[in-house]
Amino acid sequence: MKRSREKAASELFGALYPRLAGWCRRLVDDDGTAHEIASEAFTRLWARWTDVEEPRGFLYVTAANLVRDHWRKLERERKAMHRATTEAAVRPHPEQEDPSVRLLVQSLPERLRVVILLHYYADMPIREVSVLTGRKEGTVKADLHAARELLRAHLRRSLDHTL
Repeated sequence: MKRSREKAASELFGALYPRLAGWCRRLVDDDGTAHEIASEAFTRLWARWTDVEEPRGFLYVTAANLVRDHWRKLERERKAMHRATTEAAVRPHPEQEDPSVRLLVQSLPERLRVVILLHYYADMPIREVSVLTGRKEGTVKADLHAARELLRAHLRRSLDHTL
């Protein structure tokens, strides 16, 4: 039993790790961090191997959460660096913050962020996102629409403040 479990895990790793690491690479823009995140997702899957019905979905959702944690850490570091290098009297207004899409995606509620990451960043079709998240295709489409509308509104506000 243990041997077949290890063989299945090894085959899954061989089949999914390169794509998962590549997906993470596009999200974090760093090879080392991408491999750390992908490896951690597999480690967490291995710890729950017998309880996970859909390993691929578990891996991508876990990796998405780890990417979000990484983005939060980078944002905290960026803010700390900004505070350390800027005089206290010169404070930027919140509306002047960087309106990058990555930061906007990070700010989405988890329900919307996960479908955006899987569909647009992992290039998964809606049907596959539906299977991985356990949501109906119509719900995934609605979540994608809601996420795009939120992103559009944030970008519009950011652009209005820079003009």
